[in-house]
Amino acid sequence: MSSLKVYNSIKRQKEEFIPIYPGHVGMYVCGPTVSGESHLGHARPYITFDVLFRYLTYLGYKVRYVRNITDAGHFEEEGRDAVDKIAKGALLEKLEPMELVQKYTNLFHWAMLRFNNLEPSIEPTATGHIIEQIEMIKKILEAGYAYEVNGSVYFDVKKYAGNHHYGILSGRVLEDMLETTRELENQDEKHNKVDFALWKAAPPEHIQRWPSPWGDGFPGWHIECSAMSRKYLGTQFDIHGGGMDLQFPHHECEIAQSEIAGGELMARYWMHNNMITINGRKMGKSYNNTITLRELFNGTAKELTQAYSPMTVRFFILQTHYRSTLDFSNEALQAAEKGLARLLAANELLQAMPYVQGEGTFNEELDKQVRTWCAEIPGFMNDDMNTAKVMANLFELTPVINSLKSGQIKMAEISEETFTILKNTWKVYLVDILGIVGERQADDSKLDDVLQLLMNMRKEAKARKDYATSDKIRNQLLEMGIQLKDEKDGSMTYSIV
Repeated sequence: MSSLKVYNSIKRQKEEFIPIYPGHVGMYVCGPTVSGESHLGHARPYITFDVLFRYLTYLGYKVRYVRNITDAGHFEEEGRDAVDKIAKGALLEKLEPMELVQKYTNLFHWAMLRFNNLEPSIEPTATGHIIEQIEMIKKILEAGYAYEVNGSVYFDVKKYAGNHHYGILSGRVLEDMLETTRELENQDEKHNKVDFALWKAAPPEHIQRWPSPWGDGFPGWHIECSAMSRKYLGTQFDIHGGGMDLQFPHHECEIAQSEIAGGELMARYWMHNNMITINGRKMGKSYNNTITLRELFNGTAKELTQAYSPMTVRFFILQTHYRSTLDFSNEALQAAEKGLARLLAANELLQAMPYVQGEGTFNEELDKQVRTWCAEIPGFMNDDMNTAKVMANLFELTPVINSLKSGQIKMAEISEETFTILKNTWKVYLVDILGIVGERQADDSKLDDVLQLLMNMRKEAKARKDYATSDKIRNQLLEMGIQLKDEKDGSMTYSIV
């Protein structure tokens, strides 16, 4: 198998990738917290690790790719008043927690399919693995690295740091953290401000709750990923991935609790994609510049001047190395839109083009150059997935393809073997590995007929006051990216979102 090197965040250097079990790769990537709509920040890690999944598979590995769904327990550390993000979202939207979870899980899946992301091998949910989390917490308690207070269980970070390397991934120093960690209300039940919750006691009004040896409660955020990765990949596996924002506290806490429960470092290679900025500013709710994926696709966000297709976004993300900061702007996305069109058009021409030698004289220099550009691409992928350089070489080859089609370059100027290499390189790297494909065009007339039928069914349901069916039609169409609108005159219209 090819010699792939990846940047290992825990070692802070590139290393040759050698899996624990030859021919097999276990990879875990932290999935979304489905308390709200997926946003632009979700696009980069899941496209990045989709490409890694594709490339490892292409290299011949049998990959088990596990990407979880956090549907309970994701909260910031706020003492006994910690608020579960799922429960909070459910209250705001007046939905049952699992209703909220299903709604946003469906929208997440819809967006991932539009990005042409492959489905993971296993997609476990936090609520489906409460037993595993409880068992893991028991092991940590038995080892003496956790303590129970008022029905909540906390990990003892200070004790762990006394015997292990806390900060091995993030580079944080515990003493500095103890001095700078802000005082939070109701922190008195923790031994130290930096301790994190493994299990939280549920107040009477908390809907999501499960029985445990410490009373009814819900899991902490960090324990979920440790328990699910361990169940499906073992106590140690090959790759743990996610965004750079997860290095601390999430991944650092995962490492600590998993080492105590399993006795070894949970993953050998830690890979992190860098952050996204929007017009040079960090993206976040505090900056009021978070763009949901639906807003991105339909152009309704205030930062956007137009809609951008999922494939334009995928192409734009892969034009930059995954460990570099990526700045979204209308100008950059519009340039990506044009670049994508060039590559797709060139690939379509190339794949339909037969090798017919015809007139012309063999051009040794051109033939060698085409082979060189193609031969460099595997090396770029093996150098920590440098998709930016892969794209650059494809752009170098684009004028050659266009000239072969127009006749400016005669087919006889390159050998049939070189032409086959060119054709295969584009198919394998552009389509199979980078996942760049043409946007699927719907047959508008058929779509109109089907939607008119569904709108008529919804109108009939409303007329007989069957609001459950009416809402179901509207909501399920919305999950597929089609928004219905009731007009004042009683008619109904739709728009693609």
